[in-house]
Amino acid sequence: MAAVQMGLAGRVLTALLLVVATGVVTAWLVASSVAPGLFHRHMLQAGESAAHGEAIAHAELAFRSASRLSLAVAMTAALVASVAVSLYLTRRLARSLLPLTVAATDVADGRYAVRVGRPGLGAELDGLADAFNRMAGELQRVEETRRRLLDDLAHEVRTPVATLGAYLEALEDGVRVVDAETLEVMRAQADRLTRLAQDVSSVSRAEEGYRSLDARPLPPVELLDGAVSLAAGNYRGKGVALTAEVAPDLPAVSVDRDRMGQVLGNLLDNALRYTPAGGHVIVSAGRRGTGLRITVTDDGEGIPAEHLAHLFERFYRVDSARDRGHGGSGIGLAIVKALVEAHGGRVHATSDGPGRGAAFTVDLPLR
Repeated sequence: MAAVQMGLAGRVLTALLLVVATGVVTAWLVASSVAPGLFHRHMLQAGESAAHGEAIAHAELAFRSASRLSLAVAMTAALVASVAVSLYLTRRLARSLLPLTVAATDVADGRYAVRVGRPGLGAELDGLADAFNRMAGELQRVEETRRRLLDDLAHEVRTPVATLGAYLEALEDGVRVVDAETLEVMRAQADRLTRLAQDVSSVSRAEEGYRSLDARPLPPVELLDGAVSLAAGNYRGKGVALTAEVAPDLPAVSVDRDRMGQVLGNLLDNALRYTPAGGHVIVSAGRRGTGLRITVTDDGEGIPAEHLAHLFERFYRVDSARDRGHGGSGIGLAIVKALVEAHGGRVHATSDGPGRGAAFTVDLPLR
């Protein structure tokens, strides 16, 4: 028969009882060996004047009996009290750890919404409960992200795959021939699938970006100048003006240069996509309370008010203007949101309506 494994409460109780028993035995041995000698010495000193040897012997016997009896009663009472306290503590410890055990089982079974309360038995166990809740919350967020991503992918992949399938079937049936137009359509759908895969990979890395941020102090003027330099060629090619405006004496901001450069690059690409030739895009930086505010403003197509709250959702597009016809996958702004939040900031969009341009604002903490 396999040995029964002792639980944590049983181990704690055993350890406490061992400590109590050791204390009881030690006290008994010390009292039994020290007390009679001391008592005998005092009685001899008193006997120098009384000289009653038999009385001394009788008193020593009485002392031994009384001390042993009193020690026995005291140790028994102490043992009972210690066991009672030990049982209370171990049962409370077991009751406090049981919810954590049940919750851990739930998480192992994929139920990430479970949370546990603080047991109130010290900073260590409270910290363990807090760490468990953070872990469960992170697992829940990752699982929700995975499910949304799969749903989005199923929706986005459906159109190009259906188009490719229809063209292949038409080629097999002889309805279409392999000409330049057919190849162009099929190549465009294949490119769309490739771009979709790349964008999904980018947004997944961005949403986990806080794990690998290499944040260092960086002057805002360097951040904006770098983004403008990279985007300048595309802007010139389309005939859109791009300027940077940086307020003087701005303090350095703690950011990951590459990832925040990706944020500004996506915002500038987005502004260029919806700004016609002859338009103007301004990227500016200035103080906003105790933080830094970076704004990318364009005078392009604008955004209807009902769509502003959804712009940073993955694969979301505004049907009237910001649609697939502009070549976007609907992921660029989701990447922006994920990276900005990984830096402890927030991003939002404003627009006065269609045809009146738009502004995308990034607020970052200065620390």
